[in-house]
Amino acid sequence: MGTAEVGAASTGGTLTLDHRPGRWIANWDAENKEQWESAGRSIARRNLNWSIFAEFLGFVVWQLWSIVVVQLPSAGFKFSTNEIFWLISMPSLVGATLRIPYTFMVPRFGGRNWTIVSALLLLIPTIGLGLCVANPATPFGVMLFVAALAGFGGGNFASSMANITFFYPAREKGWALGLNAAGGNLGAAVAQLAVPIAITLLAAGTVNLPVAGFMWVPLILLAAFGAWKYMNNLTSAKGDVAGSLAAVKEPHLWIMALLYIGTFGSFIGFAGVFPKLIKDYFPAFSSISVGTVALSLAFLGPLVGSLARPYGGRMADRMGGARMTVAAFAAMAVITLIMLWTLPLKNFWLFLFLFLLLFTASGFGNGATYRMIPIIFATSSRAARSGASTHTTQRLASSALGLISAIGAYGGFIIPQVLNASNTASGSYTSAFYGFVGAYVLMLVVCWFCYIRNANRNAMGHV
Repeated sequence: MGTAEVGAASTGGTLTLDHRPGRWIANWDAENKEQWESAGRSIARRNLNWSIFAEFLGFVVWQLWSIVVVQLPSAGFKFSTNEIFWLISMPSLVGATLRIPYTFMVPRFGGRNWTIVSALLLLIPTIGLGLCVANPATPFGVMLFVAALAGFGGGNFASSMANITFFYPAREKGWALGLNAAGGNLGAAVAQLAVPIAITLLAAGTVNLPVAGFMWVPLILLAAFGAWKYMNNLTSAKGDVAGSLAAVKEPHLWIMALLYIGTFGSFIGFAGVFPKLIKDYFPAFSSISVGTVALSLAFLGPLVGSLARPYGGRMADRMGGARMTVAAFAAMAVITLIMLWTLPLKNFWLFLFLFLLLFTASGFGNGATYRMIPIIFATSSRAARSGASTHTTQRLASSALGLISAIGAYGGFIIPQVLNASNTASGSYTSAFYGFVGAYVLMLVVCWFCYIRNANRNAMGHV
């Protein structure tokens, strides 16, 4: 940070903010109401706005390959179905893995500084994609490597959420983090809406795939400039490696990670494969004009899933996160079954409607599951049962949130690979979807058994 943090100065009970070179701020205390109302709120809001924009672009880049791969045959590429699924799932594998180290970058380098770096890193996969898809002779290994680099976009979520949590007081943290998460998730929807239109807009009867990558370069540069010009670093943002190591030892972390794979993992996994499912289930949409319209509608899935997330958290506040999560898994299982049973009708609009319901249920589950974590660690973790302080359980919960968000993102890799395995073994995706139904039922039972069945005995009725 360059300069040691000075002692807190106060004037009339208000903690005075110390603005330092490099847009560092010392003496930040969001819980100090006078500081918050006089200057803190506007600073936090400005940082939140630019954080949302940068994270939004991260999700855009993370999802680009899921859209591009279905157009590769039209551009002259001849990859197998197995190779296509690897191109879809590799960004999620890398992005989920990067979420773990990205969590610790904000305390190490500063939230503003890391937002600049993480935004500029998005230039590598976007420019790389534009160059790769311009030449149908590009080897699959090169394509897979560039697709893996899109994982930079997935990692952004963890550092963005870690950064914003330092800016807001506890009473407003949930809403701020909800906006940050929802704003980022919308990037998947916007990418799936804009890219199919952009790559065909000026290419009559064909596709101009390089545009899918190059079109985002100006916005990425704008995000990096905005972070440099308007965001701040906080000297009070401290890393918590010890808290993360302690959280890993908590059984509840792994239970909640499983549930989060079912909710957020389904959201990001289905967002990645939805364009390909539309293409495979409805090959009649083979012309560029009709196919573009159908594929553009894929954006509705991530859109409704993103918008449902904060409402899932709000409903969880009223009826309990565990009950809301159980309801979400039940809905996801039933909707998936109905979708499977109605596929023989070959009705695109029915298929789209049911998948939108599936995305909505997963979004509600996202919000409810995430809401459960801090309450569980405050009431039923090993630390809480052993009489640990509130500060200790809050540290554990904060660390758990970051780790669980990383583990849940592996669903973006698991779902495409399960679909690929099903298609390879049987020539259809039916077995995979029945497997997803079984997984949702299992997760429903786990949630009920751990957090509802003994609610009265373990004081977790409000979870």
